[in-house]
Amino acid sequence: MIQQTVARLLPLTPPQRFWIITNDDLRPTILKQLPKLPKLQVLAEPVGRNTAPAIGLAAFLLLRKDPNAVLGMFPSDHVIADEKRYRATIQRGVEIAAAAENIVVLGVRPNRAETGYGYIEAGGAFGGDALRVRRFTEKPDADKAAAFVVAGNYFWNSGMFLWSARTLANALREHLPKTAPILQEIAAAYGTRKFAATFRKLYPKCENISVDYAVLEPRSAKGERSSNIVCLPADFGWNDLGSWTALHEHHAAKSSPLEGNFINGADFFVLNATGNYVHAPGKFIATVGVNDLVIVETEDALLITTRQHTQDVGKVVKYLDEKKLHRLT
Repeated sequence: MIQQTVARLLPLTPPQRFWIITNDDLRPTILKQLPKLPKLQVLAEPVGRNTAPAIGLAAFLLLRKDPNAVLGMFPSDHVIADEKRYRATIQRGVEIAAAAENIVVLGVRPNRAETGYGYIEAGGAFGGDALRVRRFTEKPDADKAAAFVVAGNYFWNSGMFLWSARTLANALREHLPKTAPILQEIAAAYGTRKFAATFRKLYPKCENISVDYAVLEPRSAKGERSSNIVCLPADFGWNDLGSWTALHEHHAAKSSPLEGNFINGADFFVLNATGNYVHAPGKFIATVGVNDLVIVETEDALLITTRQHTQDVGKVVKYLDEKKLHRLT
């Protein structure tokens, strides 16, 4: 999917302008999959520190080259249906981000009360189809999510942002004052023999926080007229495949499965069952009288949940980590 992410963006900018923040495990594979990208611009975090330090490091690196450069943040687990419209939206976002100290977020119109996404409350018009942002709400409970969908002026936070290197660096200095100087010091060492050692030594000292919590929420608290945060509707067929529900929707949209059931097995039988996602390769699968289940079988584990609770799967991963059951897949 990272190859697809880069391919979607290549018509807008050359390979030399891509930066990828990953980890040590994935970096060799990414270098093989994306051989045209500069190797020194595929950086592996010494430890995971969430999105604020990662995108912040990119901002401070670019700040040294061109403070006015517009930086886009694009997670690699997204599926985009209309790539032409996607690029047109990004180009519009670049214009807005370059014009002033603006932060641009691409917002997706919600089609369900999803508790696993952050929400953007849109305010007044900014210009064209762009809207000012009133506030961000990160992962609301089910009741709030349902109310947001009914209200009609809320968008899912897609996790795609645009801002100038100067704008983001200044925002981090304001809202993440302990981490910003660390990132600036790491960036200052880039291109020298000290970079690898400096990166390993200092990066773990950064706060472990998402850019949503670190920058967007406190910035939006200034009010829609003062925050300089702008939402562009992402009407180009977006799915992030970040949950089993999203994966079910993606497969359902592609193949129109029987009664909304997506079943991956040797063969299957369906009776009075709808909206299920079942993954058990090599097995005969029978779904009888059940709805909206997610069942995933691997060699040494079995997941059974509902599509409404797939965001809680992260708690299972946390449990496995606490019990040091790393052998489980």
